[in-house]
This record gives sequence, structure tokens and C-alpha cells, in this order.
Amino acid sequence: MSWGRFPFCSPRAPIPWRGAKEVSGVALVVTQQVPTSSTMSVPHGASGVATARRRLRSELREGGAPESVIEDAVLILSELLSNSYRHARPLDGSQQVRAAWRQDVDGAVTISVTDGGGPTRPRPASPSLTARGGRGLTIITSLSRAWGVRETDGTGAVTVWAELAPAA
Repeated sequence: MSWGRFPFCSPRAPIPWRGAKEVSGVALVVTQQVPTSSTMSVPHGASGVATARRRLRSELREGGAPESVIEDAVLILSELLSNSYRHARPLDGSQQVRAAWRQDVDGAVTISVTDGGGPTRPRPASPSLTARGGRGLTIITSLSRAWGVRETDGTGAVTVWAELAPAA
């Protein structure tokens, strides 16, 4: 059984011909890359960083991101989670923070970490050459095309995000 020139599909089956155009009896299927995104809760502490890094790396590879973008994204996620662990509270007493990322159709990757906020807001520092820390947001600034901070009214939650440009 068929409907017109396209093969029959069960109403519950995915439609492989969506977006297809027919030219002289030949079906041309136009594919579209769909943005992908992921969100996960991770422990508010060092143990959550490795888990989030592995998942981000795996999902970006599956999404076809170039290795250079993957490595930069993983470093940014590590810095954001580490800063959250050092300087902020977990979300709503849950001992968790939320890590999220999105890969747009153009290849741009946006990474964010949401926590319960802290006594100060994130801003780049100018540590001394011998300082053991304080370089995280400077690294993020150099790797990303933009980054910022969003506060959620009433809850105290703070989201720090960074956007990586698609590979050239």
C-alpha cells in the first residue's frame, strides 16, 4: 500500500519522507540538523565534574562536533563546575548543581552551570603568577565568543554560561 509516490508508513512509525520534495517522479529528501541539548544534575563537588565531562564529550562526538570544539567545551564545563563548587551553594539544599549544554545547527555550543549562588558574582580575576587559582573565567573568556551570568529572581539560583563559536 502507498500514498501517492511515497511508500506507506504506519501512522505510529517515524516519517522518513518528512521534508521530501518530488521532482520528476524522484523523491529528494532534505535533511535538517536538529539542535541537540542535554541537562544533568551533578553532585556539588569534585566528583560531579568527571561525570559531566564524559557525558559532554560523548554527546558532542555523537553530534559531529570537531575535536577542537569538544576539547574547549570540556575545559569550559570543568571550569564552570569547579567555580560553582568553590564559590557557590548547591541548588535548594539538594547537594546538586545543574550542568547543561546545547549544540546549535550552525555548530555553536553553549554550556551552562546553575547553582544556588554565592556571596559574590563571577568575574575574571588578575591572579599573581604564583597564585594557585583565579584563572578559570580568564580561560573561559579566551575560549568562548561570549559568556555571562543570569540570576533567577526569588530563588537565588545563578547560571553562568559560555558560548563556543563553531569551528572555522
